[in-house]
Amino acid sequence: MKKKIIIMGAAGRDFHNFNLYYRDNDNYEVVAFTATQIPDIEGRKYPAELAGALYPQGISIFAEEELINLIRDNNIDQVVFSYSDVTHERVMHNASKVNAAGADFVLLGINLTRVKTSKPLVTICATRTGCGKSQTTRRVVDILKEKGLKVVSIRHPMPYGDLVKQKVQRFASMEDLITHECTIEEMEEYEPHIKMGSIIYSGVDYEAIVREAEKEADVILWDGGNNDTPFYTSDKELQIVVVDPHRPDHELMYYPGETNLRMADVLVINKIDSADPEGIQIVRDNIKEVNPGAIVIDAASPLTVENPEIIRGKNVLVVEDGPTLTHGGMTYGAGVVAAEKFGAEDLVDPREFAVGTIAETFEKYPDIGILLPAMGYGEEQIRDLEETINATECDLVIIGTPIDLRRIIKINKPAVQVKYELQEIGKPTLEDVLKDF
Repeated sequence: MKKKIIIMGAAGRDFHNFNLYYRDNDNYEVVAFTATQIPDIEGRKYPAELAGALYPQGISIFAEEELINLIRDNNIDQVVFSYSDVTHERVMHNASKVNAAGADFVLLGINLTRVKTSKPLVTICATRTGCGKSQTTRRVVDILKEKGLKVVSIRHPMPYGDLVKQKVQRFASMEDLITHECTIEEMEEYEPHIKMGSIIYSGVDYEAIVREAEKEADVILWDGGNNDTPFYTSDKELQIVVVDPHRPDHELMYYPGETNLRMADVLVINKIDSADPEGIQIVRDNIKEVNPGAIVIDAASPLTVENPEIIRGKNVLVVEDGPTLTHGGMTYGAGVVAAEKFGAEDLVDPREFAVGTIAETFEKYPDIGILLPAMGYGEEQIRDLEETINATECDLVIIGTPIDLRRIIKINKPAVQVKYELQEIGKPTLEDVLKDF
């Protein structure tokens, strides 16, 4: 008899694991997906057009809170945990609940969940959300392009819209962001590549995606999301993982970030310029303990601000990258660093001005504090973000997100954009390891 399966996810790794291992597997029946982290994903279906011949009706997606009832009502045999950036403790709490309800709790290994590409592969992953994958990725792309190589990046999935339309997405121009109806979270990842003159793919079906990317690439670059492991492998590959000394020991406390730490060929200790020496040393010691053979690169992410002089003495609203503050658990980002560096008088608390889905985000993630997460998973949330910013009583808005929000929303007060790029400190550098690769 077929084993009955539920896949726990967040509209990314869960769909990939299904596509790669379960979609055409007659030994299993996937009864449902459960979803968390992403607003409004539950209540939808993984469509029949993507689910394959075994699932002509598609597969329903439920809120994770319904998991135990789903197990009992459907006599589920196994629950497959398939999302990222959660504590080891939370993983095992889920395992305990699932086991208590009578089902097996499953974590698929990397050999079952990576597509092989015919091209040389560089993967950029991290031990937590917000470590600095994006600027590391941009640095690697620059180095490879300087060598005359055609680099095509593939980004970890963010399929928040029509999943059929998002099966394979290619971004090479700003117009492509409009064509694919991108959310703020998607634009934050794709737009920097476009501005570099680079091509980036994303979507839902990652085998179909890489086959398209291979047609125009000398090298494939995997641009990871959260602290997830790579979706690809190759006969020639280099695995780069970014760690954050602002959150020492997290590299050993979060799933699957620790997996990345142990798999890495190269470990980039980022933000050394702004981290405490004690935190940096803890990270070094943990690397030495679990992956002593890895190459370690020290790096900083120095920031620049347009018109920094206007920050001094102002009461500022700081808008930071949404996922970094929510499930990333960071209590500050580039915007706060800029506010402190350039002499802001005080940070303004936006919570009393928050409306709609932004207010709900603060309720769900109370540890965010007085920063405003740039949540924009849909049109309603983008409108709520705009209204919250415009209602907040402040002198200036500091935008610490990877894209300039003023291009997306209308801000009714002065604002400045913070930018940051990766800068290696000493030797070895990324250029050194890529040259060897």
